Order: sequence, then structure tokens, then C-alpha cells
Amino acid sequence: MTLDRLVLLGAGGDLTGRLLLPSLASLIASGGAPAGLRVLGVGMQRWDDAQFQEHTAARLATFAADVPVEVRTALVGSLSWVTADVTDPEQLRSALPADAPAVVYLALPNTVFAATCRALAAVGLVEGSVLVVEKPFGAGLADARRLNALVTDVVPEDSVFRVDHFLAKQTVVNLLGLRFANRVFEPLWGAAHVQSVDVVFDETLGLEGRAGYYDKAGALRDMLQNHLLQVLALVVMEPPTSLRARDLRDRKVDALRAVQPAGDPASTSRRGRYTAGSVAGRSLPSYAEEDGVDPERETETFAELELRVDNWRWHGVPFRLRSGKALSANRSEVVLTFRPVPHLPFAATDPVEPNVLRLSLKPDRVTLSLNVNGPGDPFDLETADLALQLPDRSLTPYALLLEDVFERDPSLSIRGDEAEESWRIVEPVLAAWADGRVPLEEYVAGSDGPGAG
Repeated sequence: MTLDRLVLLGAGGDLTGRLLLPSLASLIASGGAPAGLRVLGVGMQRWDDAQFQEHTAARLATFAADVPVEVRTALVGSLSWVTADVTDPEQLRSALPADAPAVVYLALPNTVFAATCRALAAVGLVEGSVLVVEKPFGAGLADARRLNALVTDVVPEDSVFRVDHFLAKQTVVNLLGLRFANRVFEPLWGAAHVQSVDVVFDETLGLEGRAGYYDKAGALRDMLQNHLLQVLALVVMEPPTSLRARDLRDRKVDALRAVQPAGDPASTSRRGRYTAGSVAGRSLPSYAEEDGVDPERETETFAELELRVDNWRWHGVPFRLRSGKALSANRSEVVLTFRPVPHLPFAATDPVEPNVLRLSLKPDRVTLSLNVNGPGDPFDLETADLALQLPDRSLTPYALLLEDVFERDPSLSIRGDEAEESWRIVEPVLAAWADGRVPLEEYVAGSDGPGAG
């Protein structure tokens, strides 16, 4: 059954205008969208079709300027609007197609997911419809379980897309090819040869006007609990029998079930908040003084967590997840540091650096450091990098995820049990932070983080 209806609940918001509709325009230009696609926006704004179209045209001109103007014009012409409270079944009923299956996308604050799902279940969707839910999925393990029950009252589990755009990033997807299509890496992929693994997402951006969401979430819930744990699952999982949705996601769940905090969160986690400073020539105020922030909430803008993987392959290897805002440089990468060789026959006067494999997410790049003989004394060693710059992909991560939704392929979507396992992993850390067992450190905006000045 063709999915050629897209219903965007919360279509007047930033997510729709900045990411979803620009990505849909790119997908249409590539030929990956269904023929005859119609898009219905639903929200509380008192708009008509023309006002929604005008609003979208302006957003596309800003965020999809590289898409041919005729494609943007055609997309705008396919838009219609219904003003409705998405948590009210009677108002929502008028917005949903009654004669064909649809993609229903919750482009909404996560605080209204549950009420919206109850309304959708009361109305009922045409058989064959799919439901798309943004992260964060729930506010904790118990909440994620309740939300899982609600979304599967709306559509079956295999028609639920819990999207995480990190899973469609080129380097993240390339982890699968690197590991499972090359004999050279997989035999070394484990505790016998890997000394440590770091998954990092540092950014120079500050709050950027997102206090309404971010001050209730913080770095751990915003980045580590979903994005970085999903990347970690791809790093540590066992080889799947195929890349079909069930096989791939079964192995990811197995991996997440083995993940635990490395010890007492008081000693294996860290949290911090930036103070006033300068980043890349921009002056930033203290996070606590940003508009919309409640300083008493002690929301962290920096989170670091050490984990372990309790299975045969990874026993004893430390895994560090880290993300922070207003830091000195953008850094998004997966770093595998290999163990030293057991014996070095060279009479090296300087320590020999370990081999390091870096998978950078922006720009998309794979780098492997090697120790080689230098140009002088043949027995002197130096470190050299083998580097591969991945070619730019024409479609954005959100465009690829939309394509998967239209094709009903949930391989790069998070299954319900994955979402629950991710919350299980971080809940002991959140509890320790809430109890004040881990101090909220401060770091100057534009520094390298807590302890770096």
C-alpha cells in the first residue's frame, strides 16, 4: 500500500520548517519521494492553506536553497493546513485521512507525545499507516515503557519509527561497512586488541534559544541517552545475519543489554555548566543567565560517562561517552585506541604511540594512525595517518530517514526495547546527579570543558 499522505502534527514549529520540509524537498528532488505526495500540516496556529504555504516557502528559501525552485514550488503547492489541538480526539479526527494510510509525524514537544498518542488511538488510523516519533522517547525507563504501550495502541510495533537522525549520518552508517565488509578490522574488534573507545560530540554552539527544551533535558538526556548510545551499539554489537530491520535491531538490543555504568556514577560520570566566555569570536553569557533558564534546576551543558560492556568480546574495555556545549572546538567522532604491541624490537627512545582509528562525523572521515619507519635512521619510528575523506552524500540524514519511512523500512529506526534499554543504562547516573552525589562543575565558554579553565 503506497504511503502518499504525510500528516505533520506540530507543523508550525521549528523542526518542521528547519528540517523536515527542507529534507522532504531534497528527497523529492532526488526522486525518492512517493509520486503524488500530499502534505497536511496540523497545529494550533490560526492559519489557512495559503498562510501555511507562505510560511513554508520562506523556510524552504532559507533551509533548502540548493533545491531547484520548481521542486520547492511544487512542494509548497501540495501543502494544506488544519488548525487543531492534536491532543483532542474530536479536533484531530478532522485532520486525519479516513480513506488511505498515512505517515503521521509527531513533530511535537515530547511532553505531549502521550496525550497525542491517546488521541490518535481514540480516532484510529487507517490500516497500513505509520507513526513517526522524535527523540527524546520518554523521560525515563518507566515513562518509555508507558509510551511504548501507547504508540502500539496506535499502530503495530513494525509501523513505529522512533527516529534518531544520528543513525543516518554517513560515518555512523559506514561503521557497518567498515566492520562487516572488511576482514582486516573485525578480527581486531574486541578486548584482545582494543584498549579503549571514546564516543564524542563536542560543539561550539551554546543554548541558541532552546531553553524551553534544553533546560529540562540537559546534555545527558539530549545527547548521551539516545544519539551516542546508538552509536555505541553499532560499535559493540555482534555481526548481524543481514541488515534487515529485525536482524540489525536484534543485535543492537543485545549490545545495549550488556552495557552498564563502569562503576559508581559518583566516580565514573561528570557534569558541568558553562560560564560566560568567548567561542570563535562570539561572546556567550553564562548558561545560568540565558533567557528561559532556571538556574536552580542545575541543568548540565556538559556530560561525560564511563561505561562497560559485560560480554565476552568487550570485557574490561572502558567506553567513554562525552558531549558538551560552548566548547573550544567542534569534535564529533568515534575513537578506538588499540593496545600496544606485546614486544617492540626497536630501541625507541620516545614512547611509541598506539594505533588509533578515528571515525569523524563532521567532516565524514576515517583515519588510522600507524607507526612506520622514518626517513632518517631506518630503525627510527614515526606516526603516520592513513586517511579517507568520505564523499559528500546528496541527501541529508533527515531526508534518508523520511525515505525509509515512505518505504516502510525501520532498519535505522529505534525499536521499543532499544529505547527502554537506553534509559536503563543512564537512570543510575541521573539518580546520582539528582541526589547531588556528582558536583555540577563549571567551565568557561570556549574552554575544553570542566577542569580545563
